[in-house]
Amino acid sequence: MPSRLPIQDIFAGLVTSIGTAIRYWFHYTLVAFAWLGVVPLTACRIYKCLFTGSVSSLLTLPLDMLSTENLLADCLQGCFVVTCTLCAFISLVWLREQIVHGGAPIWLEHAAPPFNAAGHHQNEAPAGGNGAENVAADQPANPPAENAVVGENPDAQDDQPEEEEEDNEEEDDAGVEDAADANNGAQDDMNWNALEWDRAAEELTWERMLGLDGSLVFLEHVFWVVSLNTLFILVFAFCPYHIGHFSLVGMGFEEHVQASHFEGLITTIVGYILLAITLIICHGLATLVKFHRSRRLLGVCYIVVKVSLLVVVEIGVFPLICGWWLDICSLEMFDATLKDRELSFQSAPGTTMFLHWLVGMVYVFYFASFILLLREVLRPGVLWFLRNLNDPDFNPVQEMIHLPIYRHLRRFILSVIVFGSIVLLMLWLPIRIIKSLLPNFLPYNVMLYSDAPVSELSLELLLLQVVLPALLEQGHTRQWLKGLVRAWTVTAGYLLDLHSYLLGDQEENENSANQQVNNNQHARNNNAIPVVGEGLHAAHQAILQQGGPVGFQPYRRPLNFPLRIFLLIVFMCITLLIASLICLTLPVFAGRWLMSFWTGTAKIHELYTAACGLYVCWLTIRAVTVLVAWMPQGRRVIFQKVKEWSLMIMKTLIVAVLLAGVVPLLLGLLFELVIVAPLRVPLDQTPLFYPWQDWALGVLHAKIIAAITLMGPQWWLKTVIEQVYANGIRNIDLHYIIRKLAAPVISVLLLSLCVPYVIASGVVPLLGVTAEMQNLVHRRIYPFLLMVVVLMGILSFQVRQFKRLYEHIKNDKYLVGQRLVNYERKSGKQGTSSPPPQSSQE
Repeated sequence: MPSRLPIQDIFAGLVTSIGTAIRYWFHYTLVAFAWLGVVPLTACRIYKCLFTGSVSSLLTLPLDMLSTENLLADCLQGCFVVTCTLCAFISLVWLREQIVHGGAPIWLEHAAPPFNAAGHHQNEAPAGGNGAENVAADQPANPPAENAVVGENPDAQDDQPEEEEEDNEEEDDAGVEDAADANNGAQDDMNWNALEWDRAAEELTWERMLGLDGSLVFLEHVFWVVSLNTLFILVFAFCPYHIGHFSLVGMGFEEHVQASHFEGLITTIVGYILLAITLIICHGLATLVKFHRSRRLLGVCYIVVKVSLLVVVEIGVFPLICGWWLDICSLEMFDATLKDRELSFQSAPGTTMFLHWLVGMVYVFYFASFILLLREVLRPGVLWFLRNLNDPDFNPVQEMIHLPIYRHLRRFILSVIVFGSIVLLMLWLPIRIIKSLLPNFLPYNVMLYSDAPVSELSLELLLLQVVLPALLEQGHTRQWLKGLVRAWTVTAGYLLDLHSYLLGDQEENENSANQQVNNNQHARNNNAIPVVGEGLHAAHQAILQQGGPVGFQPYRRPLNFPLRIFLLIVFMCITLLIASLICLTLPVFAGRWLMSFWTGTAKIHELYTAACGLYVCWLTIRAVTVLVAWMPQGRRVIFQKVKEWSLMIMKTLIVAVLLAGVVPLLLGLLFELVIVAPLRVPLDQTPLFYPWQDWALGVLHAKIIAAITLMGPQWWLKTVIEQVYANGIRNIDLHYIIRKLAAPVISVLLLSLCVPYVIASGVVPLLGVTAEMQNLVHRRIYPFLLMVVVLMGILSFQVRQFKRLYEHIKNDKYLVGQRLVNYERKSGKQGTSSPPPQSSQE
């Protein structure tokens, strides 16, 4: 091998590398063009063609595919259409798995024998009966009469006649042929070769499917995706839309639908509703004439439409109703009227509906979280009328599949009443009380701009970076809320003699442990354990047919129990009202008072005042809880703790001044000089710098740089930041932070700020240049030095890449082989060493 590679070898290797790069570039460009251009553009153009409603659009579809008008907008809209179709396809596959593994409804396979999971060895009930009800009926014989176990769940008592009525309506001909057909249909669903699918899945990877492996097989996948998009658009959008459109036109509701600004969505939902009604009617006709396969196919299609509509109602309509009701009940709090909301809806209907849906989703989420917290405090069985979301046996999709529509409608109406009543109690009524008692307190100031001297950006940054992370700390806040709920429950229980009902009796719990085990065994005997052949179908049916709660504890029923429950509800409403009044007034009042020292009489957005007040209240409560926890330990321990915390607070303040004050200020000022000022301020004008805004932007940039550093490769800054995070506030090392983190970073930032300024203001005037040139250098030296640093980084990167290419060419041309050689450490006393083994690299 020559000492240096010949020029022709380097040139040939460079040409080969460039050719490989160009080939890969062409291939990946084709892949990107196919998946990001052809597929969404085709989906969008086909979608527009189908919904144009004219024959000429079908004839001109090939030309529309090649049109270059509105390419970007059509691609974005096509990406949305493709995403919807893929989600629909995945949902269908998942729903099929739910039906196969969880079992189809009884009315779909009503020819099958009665369910073993719901049968009883002492009471042979029809398929509509369930074992949980018989268990609940047998339980009053075991515990005393005052332990109202059955009366605790009245819904379980009326499930029997409802389900018997449903089965009597839909079970008419239970012949042997129907049973055989149902079993064959289920077997057809399950008869698929798992080995072939697994082998196909192993062969088809994401790289091969998308074309990132270098092959052209992905073109076939592109064709199938386009075909799938067209089929789903035709079946799931075109047909329901036109069914709903013709129905609305025939009923004369077309003008009302057009006035809603959501004509397409409402028309499609109406089409799906009519399609579901048509499917269930056809299913009944097919059952009468005994078209078994058609009956099963129509039933499965009805289940798909039914589950889709229920998902839309549960996730879309219900939060939207909650959001609008919250807005209507809080109009006086913001000095708004329904006319204002109507105008905002007319101007931006999509944005308005989305914001109300989002508010409703947040409300529903926090309500469900509070119910879960109540379940941790209250006796099991108190909240029997609410579904337990933490129950591992709770499967909402299985309930959508199996339960009839009228039960879902009943649940929906009950949920709307409950949620709406809580909004009235905790929002509308407190606002009326506040307006009567404190006329000048409302309305809240929610203007989109501020006349305060403080920048809105700084306040938003303070809110997002400081206040919300502290308030969203789930540990302490959740424990405080749980403690308050427990204290209220204990107080209400002893005042109304409902302690046993709300929290249970420890003695009775211990005495009833064995009895509960016996009841569970009795329930398992009544509910026959599903055999292997029935699989999860029987298990899900047994779960769905249990009317009562899974776990409950007996309780002592006092005298005048209904009156005490009524008083408990009244006491709960009064407590919620007082809590709502405090939450609506105290944080805002404290925030306004504190902000007045900062901004004077200027009005601030109430989001900032409320956040400031909440933060102060949180700090006060936290300090009080810490002091209460220290009280039993004695005065000396308290003084020692106060001394330790004072020292820690001093260290934290020093670190905060350096890392949250000086570093962001220097970083924001550097960003202003390098990027913002050259772009925004002309040369004939003088830039003005606002340190407060520079600090706010610097905080944001510092967080971004820290996040990128922690995600990047290992180097000294990442090691130091990880060590500081690992130490935390309690074990803060002030000397380490200043020496390893603050001093180097501040030195680099100061050098970046001072060196260009010294050059522009001290060196350039000595050269005798004109004033215009001095101004030009002074204003452009910071971006010029940035370009120099970037070019030096690019050159160093290219040098490293060329060295790697040089080694690659040398190894390709001259490397014969490689051999592993043991490494032996040489001792210092050895004067001579054995010659190294001969290398095979020549």
